[in-house]
Amino acid sequence: MAVAEQIEHKIRDAVPVAYLSLENESYKHSVPPNSETHFKLVLVSDVFSGMMPVRRHQMLYQLLADELAGPVHALALHTHTVDEWKAQGGQVADSPNCMGGSKNDPQSGQD
Repeated sequence: MAVAEQIEHKIRDAVPVAYLSLENESYKHSVPPNSETHFKLVLVSDVFSGMMPVRRHQMLYQLLADELAGPVHALALHTHTVDEWKAQGGQVADSPNCMGGSKNDPQSGQD
């Protein structure tokens, strides 16, 4: 199973999902083609009601510990309750472009 599928299955099995978007953003980074190393997750669920953003993220880090310890290098999290999601018009900001370089390039850092 692909890394993205594993992530999505784990979340859907553990959290009541109102909206989920998982985007593989690896193509924006210095990684081989077809990599699954950098992701952007937008998750809307009322399970987040009353939780500070850091607690929401900790919950997902724990749930996805195997992926984060293995193939996933970066996971951008956008976590919202249904009301928060509606209040911001169902939109999140675009991820910035990678500013890192290739690990083989001694003049630029790896992202």
